[in-house]
Amino acid sequence: MRGGVGRVVALWNRSIQFRVVATTLVLSVAVMVLLGVVVVGQVRNGLLDAKVASARSQAQGGFEDARAQADEIATSPGKHVQVPTGAPTAGAGVNAGDWLNALVKQLSSGGQGVYDVAAISPDSADDTPGTGRGPRGSGDVVPDESVPDDLVREVAARRGAAAMQYTRIVRDAQVGESRTRTTREAGLVVGSQLSDPDGNAYQLYYFFSFGPEEKTLGLVRSTLATAGVFLVLLLVAIAALVTRQVVTPVRMAARIAERLAAGRLEERMRVVGADDLARLGSSFNKMASNLQNQIRQLEELSRVQRRFVSDVSHELRTPLTTVRMAADVLHEAREDFDPATRRSAELLQNQLDRFEALLSDLLEISRFDAGAAVLDAEPVDLRDLVRRVVEGAEPLAERRGSRLVVRAPDKPCVAEVDPRRIDRVLRNLVVNAVEHGEGHDVVVVVAGSEDSVAVAVRDYGVGLKPGESSLVFARFWRADPARARTTGGTGLGLSIALEDAHLHGGWLQAWGEPGGGSQFRLSLPKTAGGELVRSPLPLEPEDSRANRGLGPAGSPYRRSVRAVGPAGGNR
Repeated sequence: MRGGVGRVVALWNRSIQFRVVATTLVLSVAVMVLLGVVVVGQVRNGLLDAKVASARSQAQGGFEDARAQADEIATSPGKHVQVPTGAPTAGAGVNAGDWLNALVKQLSSGGQGVYDVAAISPDSADDTPGTGRGPRGSGDVVPDESVPDDLVREVAARRGAAAMQYTRIVRDAQVGESRTRTTREAGLVVGSQLSDPDGNAYQLYYFFSFGPEEKTLGLVRSTLATAGVFLVLLLVAIAALVTRQVVTPVRMAARIAERLAAGRLEERMRVVGADDLARLGSSFNKMASNLQNQIRQLEELSRVQRRFVSDVSHELRTPLTTVRMAADVLHEAREDFDPATRRSAELLQNQLDRFEALLSDLLEISRFDAGAAVLDAEPVDLRDLVRRVVEGAEPLAERRGSRLVVRAPDKPCVAEVDPRRIDRVLRNLVVNAVEHGEGHDVVVVVAGSEDSVAVAVRDYGVGLKPGESSLVFARFWRADPARARTTGGTGLGLSIALEDAHLHGGWLQAWGEPGGGSQFRLSLPKTAGGELVRSPLPLEPEDSRANRGLGPAGSPYRRSVRAVGPAGGNR
């Protein structure tokens, strides 16, 4: 059941057509149910009102006829009913029991099965043999059980006025020589207290069954249900057809948009007609054409830019070599110069070093942009690379007043990497940490897992402001433009380091907090071409203010961590 519900929910979230059809189905069913309840209620009330009016009229006519017959016999003694020998008779010479039997038979014969008639004497409890005062009814009606006791009392109290009440008509049908079947059906009973020819009171009742009305109401229900089912199915089919006409172009646009996103810029929608959807298709095709032109222009511009950078970098090599030779001669003879000239020679040498580094970085960036970077991977223990980089950075750390601390596991952390590129990444991270560490310790942590290795470089300097962790890898970006580069950096080191990490299929991510330092984490798969799923080191260090529950001023706080890495990477 959970799987079925999940599939329905997924289809609901994914398909507009399914939502429209399902909504139409639910609303149509609700409307049809409400309409059926209202219509059936109106029909039932109409049938009931007609039944009550007809019953009152029919019963009133029967009461008048019974009253007229009794009056006629009472005023005409010569007209009497033959009674058996020895049977008690009324004062007019009429046997009361025979007269009531004849009256019930006569009144019920006109109903043709539409109603039944029963006569009950108020003193029928004293129904001794021969008195003729017992209840009698037409058909199979059982008067004693069919007439409620409160109606009997009400009829007796009204003294001639008719009374009506809903009841359950009880019938005893003979189904065999010694077996009967009792049935009960809803009905209406109308009664009135009258007098027989002898002046004795009796109660005459008319029973009207609701059977025909129930059949009519059932026919109305079945007709409404059948019509409702067909109408709901028709509405659902119409909704499906209409939504299909609208959704089909949208789905086509979605598929073509996916193809455009995959690089197939020549894809276009098929436009038919001149309606709103056709205009949508035309607009989409025009947008795709403009997008294709813009992308081609950008690709051409990027190609020209990459070629320009590459050509300029190569062309500058020749004059730079000549300048370098002249600068070396001046630098070697600087002791023979006056102080100002000697200082100029030293500055020239330093700036030439930086210029050569910039040219090298520009050439490397142009290789990455052109997709010409090649990975020469071999198994390397990252602990050895880290130690070599830290040893090379120790003179700079001593000048800055910092101490380099390496934390590495005892077991090897071997991965298939390009040693030259990873060495360049680690050197860049360590040198940056020393430069921005404000004289505090710089901690380098090495860790490994079954399928990945990682190196984290932690400093306790100025840190990074919110949002800067996504900018540190931009080309020529500086956190403080007014800050001097004591080590002669080019502004491309972190950009090249990020490209080197991506070339290995790894991540290079940054974390920082103002005044709390920063941490850069390099995560790499152990095998070349492997997929990196999780890093063995956390991006946010354990000694950050957030992990210690402290804010910038020592107050408790909660803070989110931002990371920069390839899309879809683990943070």
